[in-house]
Amino acid sequence: SSVVGHINPPEDDRPVLTVDMSRMRRLLDLNEQNRLATFAAGAAGPHIEAQLRAHGYTLGHFPQSFEYSTLGGWIATRSSGQQSLYYGRIEDLFVGGRLLTPRGPLDLPPHPASAAGPDLRQLVLGSEGRLGFITQAIVRVRPLPQREDFHAVFFPEWSPAVEALRELVQEGVGLSMLRLSDADETRTTLVLAGRERLTAVMERLLRARGIGPQKCLLLFGATGSEARVQQARHDALTICKARGGVHAGRMMGNEWRKSRFRTPYLRNSLWELGYAVDTLETAVRWSRVDALKRDILEALRTALQNEGERVLAFAHLSHVYPDGASIYVTYLFRIAPTADETLARWQKLKGAASRAIVAHNATISHQHGVGVDHAPYLAAEKGETGLQALAALLRTFDPDGLMNPGKLLPPT
Repeated sequence: SSVVGHINPPEDDRPVLTVDMSRMRRLLDLNEQNRLATFAAGAAGPHIEAQLRAHGYTLGHFPQSFEYSTLGGWIATRSSGQQSLYYGRIEDLFVGGRLLTPRGPLDLPPHPASAAGPDLRQLVLGSEGRLGFITQAIVRVRPLPQREDFHAVFFPEWSPAVEALRELVQEGVGLSMLRLSDADETRTTLVLAGRERLTAVMERLLRARGIGPQKCLLLFGATGSEARVQQARHDALTICKARGGVHAGRMMGNEWRKSRFRTPYLRNSLWELGYAVDTLETAVRWSRVDALKRDILEALRTALQNEGERVLAFAHLSHVYPDGASIYVTYLFRIAPTADETLARWQKLKGAASRAIVAHNATISHQHGVGVDHAPYLAAEKGETGLQALAALLRTFDPDGLMNPGKLLPPT
């Protein structure tokens, strides 16, 4: 699974060999004392969870592509799951494994900690297939949680909601997920819910509590023991209430949980109606979140003005850290009369948003990797010395440039 060209072969006359690892999906070992599981790296999300749940465990890594993406792919792109606040990103879960490279195998033992030089796991994380095949992965697992709740809170506007979000993560409230939608995404979410009568009743109740048309929806999840979930709920609602938030119960949170892997399927329906939809994401320090979100949305909304086309764009914060947050943007635009024109429209939109990201010194990718689409902007983040180091690394493991050429860096 990829949205930035990780798996697209180069456009030249060379033959391309594609290796399908989907049958390499077994749980090879589960050490309950160490809470480590070893999988063949072709295992997709559902296969991983089904095999672990049979023993009472979970990996807890749930990217939106969960149904089709694989453990090896998560490692190769530094994936982030929807509940990373509790379970961690893939770099927190991946503790060792095996990489088969043109130079030979690279085995990564799962030490709990080590000061023996640079951590070679970090070379594999985000390597996008340029170094070799990830064939086995050792990951941290947890017992299945006793309880998991998802709640909805509405804020009167964006700014107090962001402050509540920052306080929640910096105070270490024991949540598993935080997702804050801006006003436009909140309106879209309520429309897509499809429950017009129920939504109308909720809108009236919110207005009575001072929550008007600029309202922003915060969804939060709590995962773990009964006591942990109850404490997290109490602490989260206390902070939200102090910032003007109004608790709306668990209905919307439960709906999000049931449909969280369905959203990508809307792409086909929208395409049939004449609209293209894409997403992009970044991460930046808290002090720059508002300005960067504003500039990305403005760049997208104005990128096609010369063609007389309007763009619908909205955003949410979906992964938060003590020092910053990720900004996840969705944008829709009309399909042009020809495929080439549609592609040109997308290139204008993607380029405008990417330049806004780079201008704020934010990362070009929080969770989707580099692939082909983000490669032109990598130098702004890594610097010339960093790019030279990456190029030397690729030559070390793949001297003939055979492995997924053109991703991360141009072919060598």
